[in-house]
Amino acid sequence: WGALLYGGRLVVVPYLTSRSFDAFYALLCRERVTVLNQTPGAFRQLISAQAQNPGPHALRCIIFGGEALEFHTLAPWIERNDPEQVQLINMYGITEITVHATYRRILRADIDAQRGSSIGRPLADLRCYILDARLQPVSPGVTGEIYIGGAGVARAYLNRPELTAERFIVDPFNTGTANRLYKTGDLGRWLPDGNIEYIGRNDFQVKIRGFRIELGEIEAQLVACDGVRDAVVVAREDSPGDKRLVAYLIAEDGVELSTAGLRARLAVNLADYMMPSAFVSLTALPLNQNGKLDRSALPAPDGSAVLSRRYEAPQGATENALAEVWQDLLGLAQVGRHDNFFELGGHSLMVVTLIERLRQQGWSASVQAVFITPVLSAMAAAIAVSDNKPAFNAPPNLIPETCARITPDMLTLLSLSQQEIDSISARVSGCPANIQDIYPLAPLQ
Repeated sequence: WGALLYGGRLVVVPYLTSRSFDAFYALLCRERVTVLNQTPGAFRQLISAQAQNPGPHALRCIIFGGEALEFHTLAPWIERNDPEQVQLINMYGITEITVHATYRRILRADIDAQRGSSIGRPLADLRCYILDARLQPVSPGVTGEIYIGGAGVARAYLNRPELTAERFIVDPFNTGTANRLYKTGDLGRWLPDGNIEYIGRNDFQVKIRGFRIELGEIEAQLVACDGVRDAVVVAREDSPGDKRLVAYLIAEDGVELSTAGLRARLAVNLADYMMPSAFVSLTALPLNQNGKLDRSALPAPDGSAVLSRRYEAPQGATENALAEVWQDLLGLAQVGRHDNFFELGGHSLMVVTLIERLRQQGWSASVQAVFITPVLSAMAAAIAVSDNKPAFNAPPNLIPETCARITPDMLTLLSLSQQEIDSISARVSGCPANIQDIYPLAPLQ
């Protein structure tokens, strides 16, 4: 009603036009639309449509809502559209509090800084709290659940008393007449400048192999990787009992993403159990009829979604037998002697199954040997027949005592770029003298 109440003209978009972003952009130009409300997912496709059809538009304000907006995704838009001329507004809200609750004007500096999803400050007639599980306010920078109070909060869900009691609660901080709070189920934290950063849904937290994981944290690390325009992480269970993380990626124009490079970059900031097992590249993320991400339409990963090295056939009886065990466990049609068990989707709990499969074939291997020798050829050399001990020798330490700078050729247990090594070294006091070696750890270690 805002357009009609303030003298505007409402443009109703035909359904088929809303499904074609080229046609939708043409409609915006033809109808001289000045204010556009759109979900971030749909707007990303509109950016691509404008790049292909750069006709003049009349937009002066674009309002985002409905799902989280990552500011960096707007970089291609501001390359062609000055944000001082076309204002970009991020708003957060839900139906239960009469839609909008917060407001944030997005500046070029926000986009250039590649900040997360700041949703701004509460509107004047609403109250926002970020509370812990005991309904106590959290400190700035600490993640908690967002609660909304004020005149816009609904009274109840119709004919759903149990859900009403769960979501609409008494405001412990306000004794006035509008003393209800709505429990949003969204996670956020206060920023130092008084704005709120949106973290994600609390029901997007998943538990895998005993670890509770916030999918939004992994997504934030992925979009910080060079060449990644957008990313979504989901927990899939395509095989009963085998729940794993799968990352879906949209690359920047002209960029071919490297699974090896992505894993190396993520390994700097993410724990082993937060590493996606598969990386699926898409040209666009699937959207539902409301223009929001349709997670159910994301495809199951195939063999191309895992990291496989330059293929060389296994050599000898041990390597070939071990390759067959890997293929069966990991659901792959082919495994080469240079492939890495964990890069192909293996994980700590699967190691136990792997060791049992080897025992059934007359071989023995320790958990330590599997983690230290995850490459097929090295693992085959480390396992022994029957009760013999694993034949594994740790490589020598190549970092000299008088080292002035650690370089990639000094690391024998993993591969890191010089930039990644320098980033790790910067976190260690007295580096490099206080670093004896760098090697990966897994949960069972």
